[in-house]
Amino acid sequence: MSTTEITELRRTIGQLRQCVGALRARYGDASAVRRLANDVERLDIDAAELDAAVPPVPAQAKAADRVVVPDTPYDPALWHGADDEGVGGYKRDQR
Repeated sequence: MSTTEITELRRTIGQLRQCVGALRARYGDASAVRRLANDVERLDIDAAELDAAVPPVPAQAKAADRVVVPDTPYDPALWHGADDEGVGGYKRDQR
């Protein structure tokens, strides 16, 4: 993630933490409020982990993973003796 994305994520987590605090003031120590507080803490931990991680190489930068498929027609000999799927060999000799 870029610095801007991490900053925005941290700001949003801070807002969530404030909302959960307001819910705790209204509903007390209800199990749903405790779970929400736990979720916010988990988000904060994950954001810190992402901030410390080295970003992976983008997929489009890996040229070795690309396979070029030509637009030219295949050699008809490649299909010699093969059945058309679902048709059941309609081109075979009738005996």
